[in-house]
Amino acid sequence: MRGSRVVIGLLGLLGLLGLMAPAGSAVAADMPVKAPPAAAATAYDWTGVYVGGHTGYAAGSSRWSAMPTGAAGPAQSGSLDLFKAFNGFDGMGSYFEGFQAGYNYMLPSRWLFGVEADVSFPSTITGTSTLSSATSGTASYAETVEFSGTLRGRFGYAPNLGTTHWLFYATGGFAWSYDQFTRTQIAGTPAGGTAAPGQTENLFVVPRAGGVAGAGVELALPSNWTARLEYLFTDYGNRSVTFPAGAQRFTSDLNVSELRFGLNYRLNGGPSAGNTAIAPPVPEFDNFAIHGQTTYLSQYVSPFRNPYFGQNSLAPNQGRETWDATAFVGMRLWQGAELWVNTEIDQGFGLSATLGVAGFPSGEAYKVGAAVPYARVPQYFVRQTIDLGGETQKVEGAANQFSGSQSANRLVFTVGKFGVTDIFDTNKYAHDPRNDFMNWALIDTGTFDYAADAWGFTYGAAAEWYQGDWTVRGGIFDLSVVPNDVELDPHFAQFQWVGEIERRYDLWGQPGKIALTGFLSRGRMGSFSDAIALAAATGGVPQTSAVRQYASRGGVSFNLEQQITADLGVFARAGFANGNIEPYEFSDIDRTAAAGLALAGKSWGRPDDTVGLAGVINGISGVHQAYLNAGGLGILVGDGMLPHPAPEQIIEAYYQLPVSFFKLTLDYQFILNPAYNADRGPASVIGARMHAQF
Repeated sequence: MRGSRVVIGLLGLLGLLGLMAPAGSAVAADMPVKAPPAAAATAYDWTGVYVGGHTGYAAGSSRWSAMPTGAAGPAQSGSLDLFKAFNGFDGMGSYFEGFQAGYNYMLPSRWLFGVEADVSFPSTITGTSTLSSATSGTASYAETVEFSGTLRGRFGYAPNLGTTHWLFYATGGFAWSYDQFTRTQIAGTPAGGTAAPGQTENLFVVPRAGGVAGAGVELALPSNWTARLEYLFTDYGNRSVTFPAGAQRFTSDLNVSELRFGLNYRLNGGPSAGNTAIAPPVPEFDNFAIHGQTTYLSQYVSPFRNPYFGQNSLAPNQGRETWDATAFVGMRLWQGAELWVNTEIDQGFGLSATLGVAGFPSGEAYKVGAAVPYARVPQYFVRQTIDLGGETQKVEGAANQFSGSQSANRLVFTVGKFGVTDIFDTNKYAHDPRNDFMNWALIDTGTFDYAADAWGFTYGAAAEWYQGDWTVRGGIFDLSVVPNDVELDPHFAQFQWVGEIERRYDLWGQPGKIALTGFLSRGRMGSFSDAIALAAATGGVPQTSAVRQYASRGGVSFNLEQQITADLGVFARAGFANGNIEPYEFSDIDRTAAAGLALAGKSWGRPDDTVGLAGVINGISGVHQAYLNAGGLGILVGDGMLPHPAPEQIIEAYYQLPVSFFKLTLDYQFILNPAYNADRGPASVIGARMHAQF
């Protein structure tokens, strides 16, 4: 599977320019283009190679039958509904995202022949049903599409309609998918089998093959871009699998209907073909913007002293990787208002499943992981900016940001689902795990227990007031249903207030800023002392989940950035949080101090290179230490015991350089006393990161 993950990552790099959300293809045709100016009407030639991305929604069904394999018994049958409506609080639904590449050839008569290959990664295209008989007992059966693709021909016609260029086409060909089949014994024991109640059998990456047919319409945009709307129907035929413990053989078919929106870039189009650009420009429109990124990060932790090992311990001598690709699609709604939707494909795991170090070494690793890529819609929000006068500042186009200008004095309101740290606790030199430092406790203040789901995003509203050299920020955000969960609280009964005051200044002619951030979380949280007392009374292991009640947890942090020269900048952070109550979302850190620098390579003749060096010290309260020593588990740490607690100390150094169209970063982290445990480590983590964006 590791080789397939690398191939998938390369596909992501090649398809980055085409990873777009539905909003793009729906409105692009009506948006006036900034540049280049409109060319004279000419017959558009669709001939050429193209790459792109797509997203859409799927519905489908699977009819199954089951026969016993261990003893005589009746046949059973049923069907699965694979449609799932979008759930805004866990982010799941039967939507998908993916990449495609193809070639078109248009005849002088304007009839078109083409071929296209694609791959799609779903959020959750799955269905479950329950079966019961005297011989099988009661069990559940489920099918899940892990990822799929097609190889199709295209036949269409492109009428010459003057300045608007359409392509109408039919398509069909070969389809494939890799699926997961699951059987769970609910009650009883199957005749001839060994499955006990609660036992689950999983069959992963099981191939299917079938056929696909559909039709679509595509619209040519300026600068070699095209937008499309497409419907596909796929019939995969029958597939049989056997569950030995459940003593059953299941046979099922699978059919899926998809409605897709996509965007393509034609690689070899030129002015002679009726286009306006040869290089792949960013699609820029007055009221519509698209940006994208892809990041691949691999880390290895060397062997280290490891006298004992707990459930949340960092394992020595292991390597893990993560990959993601994101599209940032924005639309101007009215004066000063922007709507942004981000779609993303994620894959991979952090070291030890993102456990074992409070200052975890990869900001690209989430608290959930998957061997197979999956789709997410992590952010969708509206931002309203109200200019209040003052100096006009130029704004460069970037992810979730339109190019243009803004006044120095302004009000900014953000409402929707987004990252709290996109607004609070920002730092020019240490805040982006895709471009600078990687460690969690360096890119954010370790004690800032900001509201978020397991991927780092939440619903909320924030307000910012910029006035002269000062900025005041405030916001309210939704917490997870339970600490460190994948699902946000749908009732907003558990929430967090965040406030920040920032002062910008010049020191010896160089810009800098200092910020003070505070948070107060209100939710069902456990006290460490209560958990220890309950465990002592019952003779068990302390668990904060057993003593949770509605309570408050707060913290405050300090954030400094200072430019020293045009090529050198330094930063510092420090924070303190309530150490008597369990952290809710981020990490097991009650106090922290960090500092570092970033230096551009102009002085050694490589101005596009950057070297970074930083260190952080993390600590926890005495009662927090006692909880871990008694065998308690935190969000990220828990070695089963902590007889010799000590501050967790981390040094990180990186070197970043451009290579072709992406940036390569080599990274090293030295971790002393991982998870506050002087008995384990020190650990050395070596990493490499490839990142591309537009």
